Formats: sequence, structure tokens, C-alpha cells
Amino acid sequence: MTTVLSKVQANHCRAELIERRDVSQNLAILRFRVAERLSFTAGQYATISIAVDGDLVERPYSIVSSPHEPFIEFFIELVPGGNITPKLWELKLGSTILVRRRIVGQFTLDKGVTHHLMLATVTGVAPFVSILRTQQIDLERGATSNHRFVVIHGASQSADFGPYRSELEELSRAGWLTYIPTVSRPWAEPSWEGETGRIEDIMRKHTDQLGFDHSNSVAYACGHPQMVANVKEILARARFRKDQIKEEKYFSLDDIDPPEL
Repeated sequence: MTTVLSKVQANHCRAELIERRDVSQNLAILRFRVAERLSFTAGQYATISIAVDGDLVERPYSIVSSPHEPFIEFFIELVPGGNITPKLWELKLGSTILVRRRIVGQFTLDKGVTHHLMLATVTGVAPFVSILRTQQIDLERGATSNHRFVVIHGASQSADFGPYRSELEELSRAGWLTYIPTVSRPWAEPSWEGETGRIEDIMRKHTDQLGFDHSNSVAYACGHPQMVANVKEILARARFRKDQIKEEKYFSLDDIDPPEL
């Protein structure tokens, strides 16, 4: 226990759960008030730590919230039998966890271009929400920007988009963001009137219509590794260079019983 405490003092700070929203049985949004303000760039990830039997169990999660906001927000999928998500599901308001003070990651906005194509499966939308909230807050504070964004957000069913669907649709009204949610199982949701198919099925149609291509864009793919692999191949055929494609995979295809996204 002494070892755990020394690690906490040196590398971690405490975070209190102040808001929880269950999107579904296996998806939840958790907001934490951190004991000290942590510095990060939109799109990066934080490492959550929980003490279990005298040891720290850790897992990195993309941050949903903007660096401008006074809390840290995560969009998390429960992995039954996992080391940490079942523990997170047990948290009640007021419960505390540990967060590493050092927040890292290279999945951040490339400001060298003006067009940003963002591709996400379910919880993979997290870093994009962070980037887009930051963009909105900066604009509200008087910043000027000529950046344009397209987010294609895929899920099996529309409920899995959570409140981020309405948030991004609201941001879309300003004109600098186009948000396209798509469901891969429309037969299970007859009332769905939006786009259907997987991200890789519809991506080229929308990028061509909106004028996003290798000459003006950077692509960002986050979430299910099969989606990431598929869109990288499509983008390569569309003449995107490797340095024009950023990726963030949430697990490996070699994992046993990976989560369905």
C-alpha cells in the first residue's frame, strides 16, 4: 500500500465523480471534478487509475471535455470482465478515482490545414467532441477561424450516439461543422431517417459532396480498429498520404471478445 500511495503522491491527483449519465446498459458518460486543474490539448487522453487489492489498475481514455471546461468528461463502454470498466460502473456520485497528472497523446488538431475529416465509432467521438467544443468556445471568445469540420459518427443503433448527437447537430447550425450520424443496423430501427451503413460505406459520398480531399484535408479515425484499417485503405486510394491520416484505436483486433462498436 505504501508503494501505491507514493505513486499517487508523485504522479496522480484525485478526481470526484460529479455527474453520471447512462446512455445504455453498456455506455456511460462520467464527469469528474479534478483536485487540480490539469493542462492538456483537445484530443489527448488521460489515464484513469483505480486501487485494487493494493495495486493501481490503469486505463487511458480520450477526454471529451474541452481544456476550457472546469471538469474532465469521459464517454466509456463497459467491457464485461475487464480490469477497470466494471469498477467504474460501480461508482456513485461523490466517489473518487485517480487521474495521472500528465495528459498525453498526438491525436490533436492539425492546424496546418483548414479541412478536417473526423471518423468515429461510438465512443471514438470523444476526442472530436473535445476539439469541437474548444473550437466553439474559442469562437465565442472572439477568435476567428477558417477551419471546417466533418464528423461521420457510426454506431449499430442511434441510441449509442448518446447526447453527443444533439450537441454536434447544434454546433452544425453555425456552418463550420457538418455532422453525419450513421447506423449499421437500420432494420432494427425502422424510425431512423438518417444515413445508414458503416462509415467506410458512406465516407466517399460525403467527402466528395463537401469538397474534402487529399489536397486540402487531414483525416482522423478513432474507435474500432477494423473501421480504422478500412478507412485508411480507402483514404490511401483517394491519394491521402500517410501523414494526412491520424488514427486512434481503442483496442486491438487480437483482443478476446472485443467490444462491438
